[in-house]
Amino acid sequence: MHRPIKKAVFPVAGLGTRFLPATKAIPKEMLTVVDRPVIQLAVDEAREAGIEHFIFVTGRNKGVIEDHFDRQFELETTLKLRGKSVELSILDADLPKAGQTSFTRQQEPLGLGHAVLCARNIVGNDPFALLLPDMVMHSQPGCLRQMMDVYEKHGSNIVASEEVTWDTVHRYGILSPGENWGNTFEIDRMVEKPKREEAPSNKIISGRYILQPEIFAEIDQQKPGAGGEIQLTDAMIRLMDRQKFYGMMFDGATYDCGDKIGFLAANVAMALERQEIAGPFVEALKGVLAASSHPEARKLAEKLKN
Repeated sequence: MHRPIKKAVFPVAGLGTRFLPATKAIPKEMLTVVDRPVIQLAVDEAREAGIEHFIFVTGRNKGVIEDHFDRQFELETTLKLRGKSVELSILDADLPKAGQTSFTRQQEPLGLGHAVLCARNIVGNDPFALLLPDMVMHSQPGCLRQMMDVYEKHGSNIVASEEVTWDTVHRYGILSPGENWGNTFEIDRMVEKPKREEAPSNKIISGRYILQPEIFAEIDQQKPGAGGEIQLTDAMIRLMDRQKFYGMMFDGATYDCGDKIGFLAANVAMALERQEIAGPFVEALKGVLAASSHPEARKLAEKLKN
């Protein structure tokens, strides 16, 4: 019987420089996909998977994230006075129960490994999930729920994975698959951002992890690497000497919302799934394409007419 996963860590201390000036005053994790902040989507995914304790590793100017997961009495009072029962029910459904959230500071930008280490005293000696909120993993059931099913069979450490084109493997941590069972495989080794000719596969580490608490000791011993950052992948590679790691091929769509194109694609994809706005949104998109000066947009508009 494997110890249950009830805690999840969300690293949210990044500066979001790729979205400046929007992120000068607003955390990138609070940018919205349609009407839900990116961080809320990650929490939704974790909650669906059975997570009960949400641990946020924050930084400067991230107080609005803490406010988002708290009650706002003035807003709730106004909604009640105006009879906005639907809006009130949405806010209530998203609100974690008392004591389910913890916030800790990453005081220096020293990398993902360091951010995870900042949660050590809150996680304690329990296995935990790690979700990178920038990576919006869209599926039913959610990515972490899929990983929980793998964890129940194999235990140990689980890493979500998906395949990318070979010409982009140098951007990612890459997994070398060993024995496999359908969508799950044992990981032989990991390579951080290899050259194409040195990559053992095109299977990437895609932003969701289930980790055993022994990872903290490995991170604590990890020396800073490129850019002076402490890399989580390096710590996982060392832990592989003592514990098994499994990869799970994620069944769904991934949108990198730390990137402008991924963020825009996520908004379009999720808007089209919303029954109440999908029809009008499609018509609006047709108008935008038809009015665009971009030749490919005009071509697509003509196709849609026919």
